[in-house]
Amino acid sequence: MIDLNDLLEQVWPIAAQQAMRTESVELKNALSRVLAEDVVSTLNVPQHDNSGMDGYAVRCADLQPGQPFRVSQRVPAGSSPQHLQPGTVARIFTGAPIPPGADSVIMQEDAVVNDDASVTFNALSKPGQWIRRAGEDIASGQVVLSKGTRLDAIHVGLLASIGVPAVTVTKRLKVGVMVTGSELQSPGEVLQPGQIYNSNEYVWCGLLESMNMEVRSVGIVPDNFEATCTALQSLADCDAVISSGGVSVGEEDHVKPAIEKVGQLRSWKVAMKPGKPIAFGHINRPGGGQSWFFGLPGNPVSSAVAFQLIVKPFLGLLEGQARNEVDWRSRMRKVKADFAWSKPDSRREEFLRVDVQSDKAGLFANQSSGVLTSLASSSGLIRLAKGQQVEPGGWVDYVSYQDLMK
Repeated sequence: MIDLNDLLEQVWPIAAQQAMRTESVELKNALSRVLAEDVVSTLNVPQHDNSGMDGYAVRCADLQPGQPFRVSQRVPAGSSPQHLQPGTVARIFTGAPIPPGADSVIMQEDAVVNDDASVTFNALSKPGQWIRRAGEDIASGQVVLSKGTRLDAIHVGLLASIGVPAVTVTKRLKVGVMVTGSELQSPGEVLQPGQIYNSNEYVWCGLLESMNMEVRSVGIVPDNFEATCTALQSLADCDAVISSGGVSVGEEDHVKPAIEKVGQLRSWKVAMKPGKPIAFGHINRPGGGQSWFFGLPGNPVSSAVAFQLIVKPFLGLLEGQARNEVDWRSRMRKVKADFAWSKPDSRREEFLRVDVQSDKAGLFANQSSGVLTSLASSSGLIRLAKGQQVEPGGWVDYVSYQDLMK
């Protein structure tokens, strides 16, 4: 069996080496897209020194305790103030430019407006108080977002704040999905004896769509060699294809021989639980080129875990994401186990479904690879090394589903 880390170091670099197609999209359509180049700011944010408070812009050297000051100008946000006259103050509002000659802001709560409209201050001020400096957030010429960043809502807002109307991104991936198994039935249909409902297709399509990828599913493919070959070839124009089931060596496992006919295959027994049998290869395209292929286990937990740990990062790299953005191992953190694990697997590392609250990990009772409720009722995965036992209160490595989906 191959260790998971070794598998990742074999497979992920293949995706990172692929040439990427790019396009320009308007900022309003850029959510979840991957930047194909660095974005450099052409301006300072803020563009000018401005007030961080509603109050009064002052010259600190003029201040004396109890001294009234005439208000010489009013400076709302968006205005262009005049030079501050000596011995006066300016009424100023949050975000408004600091008048030339002023070097501090006193918030309005520390000011008393007198009957003659002059103001007296209850507290003195220091130079720079409540002033947000030009370029304090972003400096002109600064790389704001790096190539390989998958844009979330905050990223898009950040780009808007520097006036970027459009960005160059990599083209969306087209991913094919097929699930194999004559025992599978679609939701809404009546189950016959020995049948189960198809859930893997729904999990994968949902995860892929959350990554803003174009998904094409051929649905359920029966356990038949010719049907499997036909389904794979129909998806050959996709950037990648994901299949569940049929990757073992039984008489009804047709995916491996089908891939060997329509492309090339590498398969492993991975030293991880759940998710032992994994196949990787490609499907040949009739006109040249290839579509990457992943064959995952049929058990729903095994396929979901393998997808998030192996396939999703590969697709992210294929779409141009940076390695540090997709490598979930760097996002693992330590939590305290609120359970005991006394019979570990000595040959495979294990990923246990847990719910973490206040840095304490509670174990889902049934860790079977066929129990999808273990994923629905947990917050993430504990990663245990081969043979690692756990005592209550011991520290263990944890990664949340939220971090896996970044």
